[in-house]
Amino acid sequence: MDTESWKFLRSVCILSFLLGSCFLYQSLLVVAQEQDTQPSVTLQVNASNGAGRLIPDTLFGIFFEEINHAGAGGLWAELVSNRGFEAGGQNTPSNIWPWSIVGDQTSIYVATDRSSPFERNKIALRMDVICNSNGCPSGGVGVYNPGYWGMNIEEGKKYKVAFYVRSTGDIDLSVSLTSSNGSLALASEKIIASASDVSKWTKKEVMLEAKGTDHGARLQLTTTKKGSIWIDQVSAMPVDTYKGHGFRNDLYQMMADIKPRFIRFPGGCFVEGEWLSNAFRWKETVGPWEERPGHFGDVWKYWTDDGLGHFEFFQLAEDIGAAPIWVFNNGISHNDEVETASIMPFVQEALDGIEFARGDANSTWGSVRASMGRQEPFELKYVAIGNEDCGKTYYRGNYIVFYDAIKKAYPDIKIISNCDGSSSPLDHPADYYDFHIYTSASSLFSMYHQFDGTSRKGPKAFVSEYAVTGKDAGTGSLLAALAEAAFLIGLEKNSDIVEMASYAPLFVNTNDRRWNPDAIVFNSSHLYGTPSYWVQRFFAESSGSTLLASELKGNSSSIVASAISWKNSSQEYIRIKAVNFGDSSVNLKVLVTGLDPNVMKVSGSKRIVLTSTNVMDENSFTQPEKVVPQESLLEMAEEDLTVVLPPHSFSSFDLLKESAKIRKPVSDSSSYYQKTSTV
Repeated sequence: MDTESWKFLRSVCILSFLLGSCFLYQSLLVVAQEQDTQPSVTLQVNASNGAGRLIPDTLFGIFFEEINHAGAGGLWAELVSNRGFEAGGQNTPSNIWPWSIVGDQTSIYVATDRSSPFERNKIALRMDVICNSNGCPSGGVGVYNPGYWGMNIEEGKKYKVAFYVRSTGDIDLSVSLTSSNGSLALASEKIIASASDVSKWTKKEVMLEAKGTDHGARLQLTTTKKGSIWIDQVSAMPVDTYKGHGFRNDLYQMMADIKPRFIRFPGGCFVEGEWLSNAFRWKETVGPWEERPGHFGDVWKYWTDDGLGHFEFFQLAEDIGAAPIWVFNNGISHNDEVETASIMPFVQEALDGIEFARGDANSTWGSVRASMGRQEPFELKYVAIGNEDCGKTYYRGNYIVFYDAIKKAYPDIKIISNCDGSSSPLDHPADYYDFHIYTSASSLFSMYHQFDGTSRKGPKAFVSEYAVTGKDAGTGSLLAALAEAAFLIGLEKNSDIVEMASYAPLFVNTNDRRWNPDAIVFNSSHLYGTPSYWVQRFFAESSGSTLLASELKGNSSSIVASAISWKNSSQEYIRIKAVNFGDSSVNLKVLVTGLDPNVMKVSGSKRIVLTSTNVMDENSFTQPEKVVPQESLLEMAEEDLTVVLPPHSFSSFDLLKESAKIRKPVSDSSSYYQKTSTV
């Protein structure tokens, strides 16, 4: 290359560099100007010793109600629906739905009768095999059960099938897990017995190991042998449940990840019933599963076999590490009531239910618990007298009778009233009052201050049911979740009067939505959390931590923020939580005071943000992580933290408290949130 060409090329390169630098400078200037024009707020946090207030250990928990097939066909892993043929009623012959016939009327006749060996559930199924002169079809005839919209059968996993059978002759019965249309056997075993062995009701059990996977499978009981066979109380349970206690693993884990400090159960309206004849009665749900009669929940309009009963709820609470809160019927349903003068049988039922949980193994009801394999008592410190019954005619009169009887027998138990005491004092004694709120997103966001003016005297508040509902919520929108996040920050700040809070409902089987929205959505094989579920995860460390005094300054009408101090096994953090409910980004500056700079300092640790491109975005089975928290490393310059709160977002920032002299590296702890690049 000659000298002139080289000079020309060099000039072009220099010019290009200068133009590029100019463009970059202008771009950065525009970004800086945009940031400068964004609204700014400052959160001043006092982290000095003694300036904070302890948050109750019980603040955030969960509420489990049998609604949306949360238990039957959900958390309770039983695969067979209507396992005792009782769902069709006590008059025979009755409807056996969802059971169906394998074969046709020329080969089999099926009907219910009242020949069951169990006194509390007398219905059984009779199969008359009447194959023609050519014999039965090669695949046999019989009945099948599709479970709850299909059984999730997975290759390599084992399933225990148990049922009761009797016959007037020999039996040759195939017990099979098949594909949804019955054409493919995933697992099968034979039960062969002589007439003498099955002339009386006999329990049979088989272990099936699946050789294939089908999320919509079914259980079949078939035969090619003529004769009459009776079957009853058919169960198919996965061997792999949480601790072998019967809880579906994936749904259990979603609950556990919230780190709930309490669990309220079993309802809700499920406890009341539309009519008292269909209310949940705990005594009908204990003892061997095959002896439980089940009942029709007439509020949510479906049958439950009550495999998930009184005992199992207490076991669930213990497994998950949460304090049980038992809600029982106080003689009131949606449509009928028991007068106070006649309420004592219901009071005794409540006392017996407490004895079942807490009584000695030699006590009347403690011995029933012991017979179910649990010698030592369960922990029970909280009970709720009824659900949403405060306005009913006999509630206050009934309540007092319950209250006096329980306090006399168990003075340490905390009693929860249905009547709201947040705006005016209760006219009856209580340790807690119940507060329920279902409303629009804007209303719930504004209720961040709901308990600011509530009297600190008297009983504490239990916000046992809250959620955004209606058009703002859809089936689980980001908008709903953001309003709920602001409301929870308000509860956290008022935790000197609000001691417990839980979202509702917790679960929904997508095949039977009785309520929208819900926290966890599932079918037979898959699940996902709605944005409202993920909001609850932000508060997992709040219970038992320290609320720090904080003040938000600036134009903050769309911003709600708070600060807590919390510890894990080895380190201490300050967590800032902030909701931006507006449609514009906001600069948030955090000023932490009260720390001696010669002794203690804070540094960035991690940032978690829940947001999406559209405020009405939802998760789904096809996009289960469309709206989930995104985690990244958080950097800050010395003691200064300035961050941008995206529009329509919920953010948390963990600041590591560490020695001013020795700086520890931040461990890359595991997280359930999606991780992104460094901020």
